[in-house]
Amino acid sequence: MILETERLILRPWKESDAEDLFKYAKDPDIGPAAGWPTHNKVEESLNIIKNVFDGKECYAVCLKSDCKAIGCIELLLDKRLTERNDECELGFWIGKPFWGQGLIPEASRELLRRAFEDLGMNKVWCGYYDGNEKSKRVQEKVGFKYSYTKENVDVPLMKEKRTEHINCITKEEWIDLCNTTAK
Repeated sequence: MILETERLILRPWKESDAEDLFKYAKDPDIGPAAGWPTHNKVEESLNIIKNVFDGKECYAVCLKSDCKAIGCIELLLDKRLTERNDECELGFWIGKPFWGQGLIPEASRELLRRAFEDLGMNKVWCGYYDGNEKSKRVQEKVGFKYSYTKENVDVPLMKEKRTEHINCITKEEWIDLCNTTAK
């Protein structure tokens, strides 16, 4: 599945994206804020593409101008935050050179559209760890509303515990937001 927005192409990850993934994932300001360690070599990035970014709804975020991977966005269907089949979780990150350009909110809006229109979801969840203000802001921009906070959440890849804030948006809220924005 390939999705398009005004400035982006969201496409499946390819093994040939390993160098581009490594370029951004080695930055200590990217992964640790989201709960995963920095990448130390291209082979590690390749392994992540093969074994982590292989989900049915996992997409490389690419600029239309060159279609190179600059981030990742995914609708996680693995039921971490919900037991319901009509709910899923949104996860995302983008390389630091692309911060502040509205690219992840743009990609997030397209994945919310996909979740509600194509996949039949009724609610999408999204979380962020204490201190990750960029993720919090993206979630606010696209309509997520605060739901609850969990203390002492295991972050296994970082071998630590954190506070996680959980937000959600319902299909009805998303429709209302789309109708308000269209006016």
